[in-house]
Parts: sequence; C-alpha cells; structure tokens
Amino acid sequence: MGESRDVLLDLNNPVFQDDLLGLSKEEAARVLAALRKIKKLQWPQVYKDKGLHWELVQSKTGPKGARLYTIRLSERFRALVYREGQFMRFLSLHPDHDTAYS
Repeated sequence: MGESRDVLLDLNNPVFQDDLLGLSKEEAARVLAALRKIKKLQWPQVYKDKGLHWELVQSKTGPKGARLYTIRLSERFRALVYREGQFMRFLSLHPDHDTAYS
C-alpha cells in the first residue's frame, strides 16, 4: 500500500503562529479559508492549483536542507512552507511577495 497523497498541515511553528495571530480578523478569515482548502487537497492538486501558486524559493533552504516554497493564502499574504512526507510545514507569513524570498 502506497503513501497517502492527502495533505496534512503543520501549523506549529512559533513564527507562523505569531504571524497568524497578528492578522486582522478579516485577513485571518481569508488565510483560514485557504488552509481549509489546502486540507481538502491531495499533493498533486497543490502543485497545480493556480490560486495557491506553489513556487520554489531558490535563495534559501529550510530545516535539514529542505527546499522551501511559497504559497498564496490570500491576495495579500504568502506563506513560506516546506514539504516533509505528507506534511506541509508552515514557517512564516509574508504580507508581500518579496519578503517571502529574502
């Protein structure tokens, strides 16, 4: 039996939690809606979803040399994430595209 392709979310990074809890009520609702959407997807769908716009960050690496990616969670926010098995591990939120890459 192969590994499940379902996406599991890891929102436990303290930086990500601080970023999320610092959002306005309206922006937090948009981000949570995107997280609900991701939770319903399988990994191949995440990669292809034009709304999420999964994109490699070439300028840095994550824990244990993991490749980092950004995904769009709202019109205003992108998240810095990496994949570990079934998990999409969230590292931080960025209010503009450029800060997610630096």
